[in-house]
Amino acid sequence: MRASRAAKSKPPTFQEGRLGYAVGDIHGRADLLENLFTQMEQDSAHSNETPLVVFAGDYIDRGPDSRKVIDLLLSGRPYGFERRFLMGNHERMLLDCYDEPAKARRWLNHGGFNTMRSYGVRPPSMGAAAEVLVEALGLLRDRMSAEHQAFLRRLERYVEAGDYLFVHAGVDPSKPLAQQTDADLFWIRKGFLDCGRQLSHRVVHGHTPVRAAGLEGSRLAIDTGAYATGVLTAARLEGAGVSFLTARDAVFSRA
Repeated sequence: MRASRAAKSKPPTFQEGRLGYAVGDIHGRADLLENLFTQMEQDSAHSNETPLVVFAGDYIDRGPDSRKVIDLLLSGRPYGFERRFLMGNHERMLLDCYDEPAKARRWLNHGGFNTMRSYGVRPPSMGAAAEVLVEALGLLRDRMSAEHQAFLRRLERYVEAGDYLFVHAGVDPSKPLAQQTDADLFWIRKGFLDCGRQLSHRVVHGHTPVRAAGLEGSRLAIDTGAYATGVLTAARLEGAGVSFLTARDAVFSRA
């Protein structure tokens, strides 16, 4: 990503005349996602152009309802929107397991147990023999519908809109966009989170949880740790303006 002098003279803007949203890491919190859908539908009711919503990836793992989250993402909601879906590192890990079962322990260690449970599969222990892991993955693949598997395999690496770039984890600031690797887009932290340069895009990302969504230089961080905090956030983008919609778990809020 190249440095940008223009970014210093005027703030980044979303697509002219259009309303946009970016939803942070969901991680199996279908309840919060449903709430956020309702908020976005109500908030965009008077928009003259078709709103765009970009989902930042990490739909599965850690939280309790990965299967239902994917059902919701395939449901057509929020209604009347153009919807774009990014690949997160958790979706990439699951697909890697299907292609190379030897990688299953890594995925399970990152919360894959809960995804298995959501599809009605009893997860193996971390110390299980390799053949037990392979059997469990095979059962998960059988239980996961072809529609769900196709959804995971067609997820996008990044989305550009106006002066904005939407990615799951971030970018390597030393490389052009076309040269970003999957490791950069799905996993990066060091070198991106601490980058002090103004970039050619405002980069909207999840992956690294923050206490509250917000701007930091050229970054707009939107992962508020839904599975652990009970807070799922969507950035609202209009012109040069940035604001936020938030779905909160009432149980967490009372804690």
